[in-house]
Amino acid sequence: MRTLLLWVVMGVLANTAGADDLPDVKSKSAIAIDAESGAEIFAKDADEIRAIASTTKIFVAMAVRKKGLDLDAWTKISKDDARYARGGSRTRLDVGDTFRNHDLLRAMLMASDNRAPTALARAAGMTPEQLVAAMNGIAKDLDLKRTKFTDPTGLRGNVSTAREMAIALRAALQDDVLRAIMNDPFQTIVAKDGRPKIGYGSTNQPLVVHKWDVIGGKTGYTTAAGYCYITAARFGEREVVFAFLGAEGKQTRFADFNRVATWIDRGAPGAKVSLTAKARRPLKIDREIRGRVAKP
Repeated sequence: MRTLLLWVVMGVLANTAGADDLPDVKSKSAIAIDAESGAEIFAKDADEIRAIASTTKIFVAMAVRKKGLDLDAWTKISKDDARYARGGSRTRLDVGDTFRNHDLLRAMLMASDNRAPTALARAAGMTPEQLVAAMNGIAKDLDLKRTKFTDPTGLRGNVSTAREMAIALRAALQDDVLRAIMNDPFQTIVAKDGRPKIGYGSTNQPLVVHKWDVIGGKTGYTTAAGYCYITAARFGEREVVFAFLGAEGKQTRFADFNRVATWIDRGAPGAKVSLTAKARRPLKIDREIRGRVAKP
């Protein structure tokens, strides 16, 4: 109830801004891009390199999917998984328990469980080091020149920019499996022997609240990164991808999304690309606009 009340208050504050004002975004870096063309709609220090925390995990998901991860196979959580997750938030994947790989993807993308990335890598035939190399390979494929990975969980060292994280999420959402997981507000996963049964709720608060038609995304937090949030939402027939990095408060990133979404819903006065034209269905990533923003 407290969360819902806070969201209502944020909505009221966002709606009191002048119709001609650009959104007053508090996150240190932010961007909104058109999902079809990649064109920039709104940006604030969008090319500043910053730590990205657990938003890292969309690259883990893309890397293991590219490697041919068997979604129906089972993987046991190991002591190595626990070691790589050390220093992160509480895990619910106990060492020795075995889960379907599809469910480990859910645990990782919905609730950011830090034991899932290396377990998924092992399921796809990769060591943690090979997973990091594969993640850097995904960034290279997308021409993300400022995105670098040294850690599979996002707890240590990974960096990118708001622009490049929006481009990466745009690519991840082209995968129907990942899109469905990131669009799911709640899921129960079950270990191979039937116990434990674990309920995971999405940390994507706007998805859960339903004020906007949120497609899916990922949150993250470390001391170095601050509070981060990448997501996509639908406005009529048009999809927009957002990234907010370096917020100082847990709710600030969601309030920033609400401010920019409200501005877009009003017609985005002063936007770099018009949202009034009828949009076609989102296209696959075009090689000519990977890693940069297409001109409107």
